[in-house]
Amino acid sequence: MGRAESNTVWVDRKGAVQPLAAPPRAYTHPQLSPDGSQLTVTISAAEKDDIWVYDLARGSLSRLTFEGNNHVSVWTPDGKRMVFRSIRDGRSNLFWKPADGSGSEEQLTKSEHSLSLSSISSDGKMAFYTESDPSTRQDLWMVPLEGDRKASLILQTPFDEAAPSISPDGRWLAYLSNESGRLEVYIRAFPGPGGKWQISTEGGVEPLWSRDGRELFYWSGDKLMAVDITTQPSFQAGTPRLLFEGKYVRHGTSLAEPNFDISADGRRFLMFKQTERQEETLTQIHVVLNWFEELRRRVPAAQ
Repeated sequence: MGRAESNTVWVDRKGAVQPLAAPPRAYTHPQLSPDGSQLTVTISAAEKDDIWVYDLARGSLSRLTFEGNNHVSVWTPDGKRMVFRSIRDGRSNLFWKPADGSGSEEQLTKSEHSLSLSSISSDGKMAFYTESDPSTRQDLWMVPLEGDRKASLILQTPFDEAAPSISPDGRWLAYLSNESGRLEVYIRAFPGPGGKWQISTEGGVEPLWSRDGRELFYWSGDKLMAVDITTQPSFQAGTPRLLFEGKYVRHGTSLAEPNFDISADGRRFLMFKQTERQEETLTQIHVVLNWFEELRRRVPAAQ
């Protein structure tokens, strides 16, 4: 809460920026609907955070959540429901509700620890998330969206793992780990058994698959990187390449979910850029010449 206002923008693969008509707000965590007509965002307000839906054609912004403190929404593949994280009574768990705002919310997990939602499988059957357990650090979990909804552990090591992002074909899981001493992006076969590959080479956060599963994107500092992925006849990852570099609004923690999304055709990225007023506030430097003379003028010597 209490974030600076930002504008919603499209950024193409060369870094050219095109603003959207959405009003400036304290936005985080954009995600496009499966048909590309709507956008969900987290908006931070003085009182609490909530999930809102922005209609790209009509330019309307409507609130989706009201109870609790709500962050990070992910559309189900059919576009009918929204899964999100909500903090209530000091605990964070996953909930979902109809994307059109009708109907009631339903709790999906029952954890005593902090959760962070990341992705949903393309068949709509499984949600992937990070759970922070003081005894085991950050681990990767999944919960079925149908049936008994019994959560199951995916990966637990002596290190931190976070931001699990399932590939569109459901066979590969991208995630973050600090096992090398710094955060890097990895991919492993899912559900396994199978190999594990380090994807980033100079640090990486916020992994996000392209809609066709042929590329994986991540941030390395202020650089948006892309890696070509091939899975037939065997898994291979290309050399990371720079798409563009720029100052865009990032989440407060490096272990968080992606704070950007990609269009279905893979040509544009949806991001947040601080308003010009905020940028001026952050970058303005005041230079005072003849500082000692100014100080003597303002504070005369004691008589």
